[in-house]
Amino acid sequence: MAFINDDFLLKNETAKRLYHSYAENQPIIDYHCHISPREIAEDKRFCDISEIWLGGDHYKWRLIRMLGVPESEITGNCDPRVKFLHFAEAIPLAAGNPMYHWTHLELKRYFDCDLTLRPSTANEIFDCCNEILRSPQMSAKGIIRRSNVKMIGTTDDPVDSLEWHEKIAADKNFGTLVLPSFRPDKAVNIEKPGFADYIKQLGEVSGVAVSTAEDVMKALSLRLEHFCAHGCRAADHGLDYAVFSPAPLSEVNEIFTRAMNGKAVSRSEAEKYKTAVLVHLGREYSKRGVVMQIHYNVQRTVNSRYTALLGPDTGFDCIRTAECSSAVTGLLNALDSENALPKTVLYSLNPADNELLDTIAGSFPGEGGIQKVQHGAAWWFNDTKSGMEAQLRSFANLALLGGFIGMLTDSRSFLSYTRHEYFRRILCNLLGEWAEAGEYPDDEESLKAIVEGVCFKNAEKFFGIE
Repeated sequence: MAFINDDFLLKNETAKRLYHSYAENQPIIDYHCHISPREIAEDKRFCDISEIWLGGDHYKWRLIRMLGVPESEITGNCDPRVKFLHFAEAIPLAAGNPMYHWTHLELKRYFDCDLTLRPSTANEIFDCCNEILRSPQMSAKGIIRRSNVKMIGTTDDPVDSLEWHEKIAADKNFGTLVLPSFRPDKAVNIEKPGFADYIKQLGEVSGVAVSTAEDVMKALSLRLEHFCAHGCRAADHGLDYAVFSPAPLSEVNEIFTRAMNGKAVSRSEAEKYKTAVLVHLGREYSKRGVVMQIHYNVQRTVNSRYTALLGPDTGFDCIRTAECSSAVTGLLNALDSENALPKTVLYSLNPADNELLDTIAGSFPGEGGIQKVQHGAAWWFNDTKSGMEAQLRSFANLALLGGFIGMLTDSRSFLSYTRHEYFRRILCNLLGEWAEAGEYPDDEESLKAIVEGVCFKNAEKFFGIE
């Protein structure tokens, strides 16, 4: 039997029925990812499997580095086959790692390949995949179409013109919505290098003469309006740790002025500025029906030597263990007390925060919709089989599992849509396990509603894609 078979990860009969009847053919709402709008607009073609698989995937780079492979043969300009062969050396050793499952799901779904990747099969797989990549259906748009994707939420900087989104929307033969998501991290992270230069750029693009923190907020509001005119449904904030430290606007303006003059900003000062901007943006999101996503508890670029060599987002990040409960609740409460809390999705890179986020979410209900505040899908290093199961069990224990908005790719790869399949199989297996153990009735109507909701319908409604 092929490794990736019809019943992969489905360990009971109820799971098989639920997956094949209700989950398998649901469309995909990929509401948070990092793929390039330009590559979609230009319908990018890929030269070889190394480009589409290894070109920007720091998950794979980390595995290969663990073999002690020279960096020049991982992210450098060496022969693509050499890079692929190194990945083929690493992946057989990755038992229990989701990368092993993702790799073989992608081989099966996009290349109809039942071989397992290892050094002895690597050359055959490399050549076979490259041949298939030449077919019309393996362009960027072709992959999206065959993956049954209804909506993609890209991640975009406020200064972006969104010209590529305009070009995608103008293609009436492409049926997938590709919508920008507002990611204002560079305007929020006052303590990080390049802040002053970025603020000047933000002012130029928005047409606002920026001299105070209030001007930054005005400029961000104008750019958010531009995003909403292009269909924006969500914003996203990547925070090292959650912050909530209110301060008078006069003090926030003083902090901003010092930063713009090149003076150092302390941690406590940065938190005051960030809080002011986040509260302002939360109000703006609420006015416009934009979902606020917050990712936090991450240590980025912990290896300074490699960061200097390769830059950020290259695979040198790890879990942070900051205690953020009071900051998260403080931010949500400040907005809720004004009746200005937008729909919100919370993600922590620390798996110890699962129960925390579920209990926080339950403390901020909203009228007119299910689960206004959501504990987001298992994120990044938690995006594993056991991590997804832990997130689902916590969600089920403390909230309404049937109201969960489900999976996302959070990926830079066009082949990552199989992560939705992976998640759906895990979900159905868990529900089947509970039903067959007598912990939930074998009630087809209710089980169908949960599966279809979590796989597609809840996200469709939550992000207003209906």
